[in-house]
Amino acid sequence: MLLTSRRLRAALLAVASASLVGAVLPAPVPLGIGDPLFPHLGNPGYDVLSYDIGLTYGGDNSEPLEAVTRIEARAAQTLEQVNLDFARGTVRSVEVNGAHAAFATTGEDLVITPAKPVRRGTRTVITVQHTSDPVGDASDGGWVRTGDGLAMANQADAAHRVFPCNDHPSDKAYFTFRVTAPKGHTVVTNGLPAAKPRAAKGTEGAEGAVVWSYRTSHPMATELAQVSIGTSAVLHREGPHGLPVRDVVPAADAKTLEPWLKKTPAHLEWMEKRVGRYPFETYGVLVAAADTGFELETQTLSLFERSLFTGTGRPEWYVESIMVHELAHHWFGNSVSPRSWSDLWLNEGHATWYEALYADQERPLEQRMKAAYANSDAWRRAGGPPAAPKPSQPGQKISIFRPVVYEGSALVLYALRQEIGAEAFETVERRWVREHRDAVAATSDFVELSSEVAGRDLSGFFRSWLYGPTTPPMPGHPDWRSAAPEGPGKQR
Repeated sequence: MLLTSRRLRAALLAVASASLVGAVLPAPVPLGIGDPLFPHLGNPGYDVLSYDIGLTYGGDNSEPLEAVTRIEARAAQTLEQVNLDFARGTVRSVEVNGAHAAFATTGEDLVITPAKPVRRGTRTVITVQHTSDPVGDASDGGWVRTGDGLAMANQADAAHRVFPCNDHPSDKAYFTFRVTAPKGHTVVTNGLPAAKPRAAKGTEGAEGAVVWSYRTSHPMATELAQVSIGTSAVLHREGPHGLPVRDVVPAADAKTLEPWLKKTPAHLEWMEKRVGRYPFETYGVLVAAADTGFELETQTLSLFERSLFTGTGRPEWYVESIMVHELAHHWFGNSVSPRSWSDLWLNEGHATWYEALYADQERPLEQRMKAAYANSDAWRRAGGPPAAPKPSQPGQKISIFRPVVYEGSALVLYALRQEIGAEAFETVERRWVREHRDAVAATSDFVELSSEVAGRDLSGFFRSWLYGPTTPPMPGHPDWRSAAPEGPGKQR
């Protein structure tokens, strides 16, 4: 095999790096912050402040992208080694504060040994030259290969299959994207343009390539990152308060999809009336020519599979309620992110709650909640209670997204409204998204706020509803019953 001089230097550096690590420090090991559901996800000892991610797409979505990820972080302790989450790519080289650093990969961690230890309290810049491979098991997440390019689906733990990062929602950061793509392709990412598209220069890409730059105005969890590359149309409209709304769709589908897309400003107004002003700088719908089996609330640009809008048999109210579900996540899950993945019920329970409220005229809320109550004990037995879900099955990481964190968690919110009254409940909702905006929060924070608003201790109420093996009696509906499971591991 013939190596270019650049690749040869990178290969020699990698060999030297691995040797240095083995000679000076114990063998590198994967670390984690001890998340109950993903114990090896995230890394201790530092706080990421920003990511600057450069990607070069050559036009073939089965070929690795050349990439550079620049991470600015503040050290919370002195670090002789720095772990990043990274898989599904080849590391070319690593620099820490401009100096070459040794590195090795183990498990799904990239372990970096700087020339000098990173001192506590200092700001540190880590630059990783690497590839980003879009080919892999689609169920693992990361890149989604579409009919005309690529998009991202990083929930719950797949951002590190695209770029090196501290891949846990508790460590939010600002993002800048610089993506080079062939002429004729359109690139849209989270946030708003940081500059006008420009012709690539030098080694940035092939002749005729274009560089697209975007930047977020609010911190973001890695699992919410989005980069869309394709022969796309970008459709602009205005939302409440002049909010820029941009939709990204396959160009050939723009006319077909417009009846759905034009509904978004009204959806935004509907949500704002219930929880307050939209929390980000822009919003829009990203329609992917791919069969994903899910929709996803990537920040400022929600991902939808095309078949949701073009398929037959789905009533209009149902499709709109799914659009509202993903929009609601921008308050619940995106702006207010979970402290741990066991707090997922706060994301999905709230999104399902507003989805159900929006569809109330067609499918009455009380009827839907009564049906959820009937299944709740079976859901708890199969997946654990809402705030203490069972870990995912081996090889099925997204299996934490079970009915108990959707309908079962919306049922908890319905019970809370029944317990404290509609007015107090609405106060909790508005204060929750206002007081934790751009931050992370845990179940305990929600319990504390609800108790404060109600004027009494609700810890016992929440203990039963969030952690109990069986569903408590529903306030105001003593006649509701939850059907018992029909044996071990089964649910009705």
